[in-house]
Amino acid sequence: MKRLWLLQVSVAGVLMLAIAACTIAPGISPSPTHEDGVRTQTMENDLHLTTRHTVRDVVNLPAFAGFGKFILPLDRGRYDEAMPLERVASLLPYHSHVTAEAVVHTINDMVDKAASGELGFYDFYTDRQKQLDATKASTGLFFFRGKPGAPFAVICPGGGFSYVASIHEGFPHALALSQKGYNAFVLQYRVGGERIATQDLAAALSFIFENAAALAVSTKDYSLWGSSAGARMVARIGSYGAGVYGGADLPRPSTVVMAYTGHTDFTEQDPPTFAVVGDRDGIASPATMERRVNALRGAGVNVEFHVYRGVGHGFGLGNGTAAEGWLDDATRFWEDHSSSPSTPAAPSVRLS
Repeated sequence: MKRLWLLQVSVAGVLMLAIAACTIAPGISPSPTHEDGVRTQTMENDLHLTTRHTVRDVVNLPAFAGFGKFILPLDRGRYDEAMPLERVASLLPYHSHVTAEAVVHTINDMVDKAASGELGFYDFYTDRQKQLDATKASTGLFFFRGKPGAPFAVICPGGGFSYVASIHEGFPHALALSQKGYNAFVLQYRVGGERIATQDLAAALSFIFENAAALAVSTKDYSLWGSSAGARMVARIGSYGAGVYGGADLPRPSTVVMAYTGHTDFTEQDPPTFAVVGDRDGIASPATMERRVNALRGAGVNVEFHVYRGVGHGFGLGNGTAAEGWLDDATRFWEDHSSSPSTPAAPSVRLS
């Protein structure tokens, strides 16, 4: 518990420094011009961004001190700090329907959440664990606060285990769920392979259960949400439990939500599963997903499956496509398979 308390103090301190900086000297000074002639845009009057701001501006936002490098998918290690956000889709090659305007909207919502104390970031590995394995330093949990005592969801974005697409299919989902009153976590996991990523999910779940009282979340009827590679991770925990992947011996999730994945493994003990895919997905075949869904149903698992017309891989919330609104359907499915009454919901706001 001491580690959690120190992290909370650290986040609070960062926010105080950010507020002080805005009071004394509003704005962020522009960076030097690079060889390509691109200059980062000065943020005047507040800490909100536009599509003309750069990757560097996001990483260096005072509101994101300590975790700014995890906001955009920079895991592959090769990116241009001076790249304007209007080109952000180039950082997500496995995803579709990525718009710079939606990305900036999400970032600005997160800035506001951080300022109000509704967004936190937590290490789930100890300093000792990170000393023994330096790769664990590239992990963490974003926490989007809902109603105190409400159930929680852990969201695992995809990216082919080469990057973590939180900005497209993690943070927007968490913002929407927290607006409904649920507590939502977005996992920043290690890239490089399914097993180490799933181990990070197991460790993160163990951290949440251990610190549930301090986080003010209910561990009853929690759900796991994953997209593409992230869907493989949540399916593994749903099938075999966190203990198999190095975590504590925890209850299985009440619901698993899976978006566009080619994962085929399952057990007869799998939790109720909600699955979605686009009919034009060239990475995760709708037919492959349907075969798994039918197998789950044959094993007695409750499944709801949606295929959306004209939609490709990595559609995120699916705004502006036939998939728009799927998160509301998935939330209803989660509520229907919870043993406790539904959480009183705040008005649902879809992100654009």
